[in-house]
Amino acid sequence: MDVNQVIVLGAFFSTIFALIFTNRQPATIFALAMLGLLVTQQVSFDDILQNLTNKGLITLILLLLVSSAIDKTALIKRLGRKLVTASFTASYWRLFGLTFFSSALLNNTAIVASLIGPVKQNQYHPASRLLIPLSYAAILGGTVTLIGTSTNLIVDSFLQEHGHPGFAFWDFTIFGLTAGLACGVLMFFLSPLLPSIANKKSDYHSYTVEAEVESDSELIGKTVEENHLRNLPELFLIEVIRDGQLISPVSPDLVIMDADKLIFSGNVQKLDNLSHIKGLTTFAEADGILRENLTEVIISNRAQIIGQSIKALGFRALFDAAVVAIRRDGEQLSGKLGEIKLQAGDFLLLAAGPDFQSRQNLTKNFFVLSEQKISRPLSNLQEWITVGGFLTVVALSASEILSLAMGLLFFAAILIGSQVTSQGEIKRNMPLNLIVVIVGALSLATGLENSGVISKSTEQLIPYLADADWFVALIVVYLSTLVLTEFVTNNAAAALMFPFAYGLVGIIGAPLMPFALAVAFAASASFISPYGYQTNLLVFSATNYRFSHFVKFGIPISITYSTIVLLTLNWYYL
Repeated sequence: MDVNQVIVLGAFFSTIFALIFTNRQPATIFALAMLGLLVTQQVSFDDILQNLTNKGLITLILLLLVSSAIDKTALIKRLGRKLVTASFTASYWRLFGLTFFSSALLNNTAIVASLIGPVKQNQYHPASRLLIPLSYAAILGGTVTLIGTSTNLIVDSFLQEHGHPGFAFWDFTIFGLTAGLACGVLMFFLSPLLPSIANKKSDYHSYTVEAEVESDSELIGKTVEENHLRNLPELFLIEVIRDGQLISPVSPDLVIMDADKLIFSGNVQKLDNLSHIKGLTTFAEADGILRENLTEVIISNRAQIIGQSIKALGFRALFDAAVVAIRRDGEQLSGKLGEIKLQAGDFLLLAAGPDFQSRQNLTKNFFVLSEQKISRPLSNLQEWITVGGFLTVVALSASEILSLAMGLLFFAAILIGSQVTSQGEIKRNMPLNLIVVIVGALSLATGLENSGVISKSTEQLIPYLADADWFVALIVVYLSTLVLTEFVTNNAAAALMFPFAYGLVGIIGAPLMPFALAVAFAASASFISPYGYQTNLLVFSATNYRFSHFVKFGIPISITYSTIVLLTLNWYYL
């Protein structure tokens, strides 16, 4: 093995290590890997430019950009209000059917975010019996067509990079539809395994709120009991921070002093009870931005702000919003609000300034949940243009009359012309992090091939696999990708595994298509961890699930899904 091969292998395994064991964003990790390969001359600048103009990547970018416009339509929200009935069976199949089939064409993360509210607010069944199936239905539906999930388009971009024409629109359908519907039936029969967690009466329970005692406060010099701080409706004084020291539990006899930080827990809809106390200023009021309309967000599992405190971030300047309160999976947070280290899945209640919605870093860090903060509603004509135009593009692409990329390009122009979206929104929604991940992964694959690592690896495996059944090799590729996707993001798992799947195909003389499909299906099959896929993270944060709930319910789904996909791939391509 020469020096070049050692360098490239070092970059490859360092990338995997960093994705699994560090909190760095995948875009940062792949960017560093790409720069390392460029500096060591394992790839050229022309190679990177060629990867940047990959047709599959451009198709993915266009699809994500028009998806943001489709998210503005009220179609899914209108249907969502009618989903849940007194019959659990009817509720389950309505929810599964709408989520599964809409996710085959639309952004599955947006669909889940839209349906969480109606599921949580239903009066018939605990939301915990329906939210995990909601997420899994979205994952399963995303594997039915080429455009169902970004993972499919990433693998498509790798195929085109290697001179293959890429996937057709329906290449996934027979396998994804069979496995998805079978898993839908299995989930229904396994639903008794799901916990029956009581629906929360308010979305805002268990938030942590901070307020500071000002020098002119009427509280100073009186005890907690004398100030009636224990009688605030649905707000509970849990801690006092004084001169950097934490006082907990709070005694009724504790005397309140100037500059004390009072930490409350409870329903922030009752926050006005604090505003009536003279000289007590909440964290957001101190930031000069508290408003009547609050915006609720969840921190994304790919957010750049993870691991940093509100104060250190300069949150107010960064997002034009002040944090009113924080909630974390039912966990009781402790300490000053501004010094709490943010984690993926944290709920933040934000008092948003006028520039909040226009910040380009918003979608990279948060899922915005509050419906009242969604952009202005579309007119009936704009709704018809958006939904009808998208379905027309899909139909033309599926019938191979017009390429998907060309259709999406014209559709994006129509959306701008009809003012459904704007050039500013297009810029804000540009998926820069995903672009860096894909270009970095393509460049890593180029380095592996240019240095001869792939060919050398295949030479080493020839004695073991030359006469092997290709179905065995297919299982190995699938399981390797499946394990990796539970530790890193689904897109990163697909990008890292495809080059080796491609090299393996050359050894055993197997058709390329089943191996490419196996990588795509396995990378999306995140059913065991709440952190492996964004829809899982959304429902995990929506109620008091535990990690074990996903493991218990997800393992049989993962086994069934994987078995059906592998067997149907073997049957179809044998």
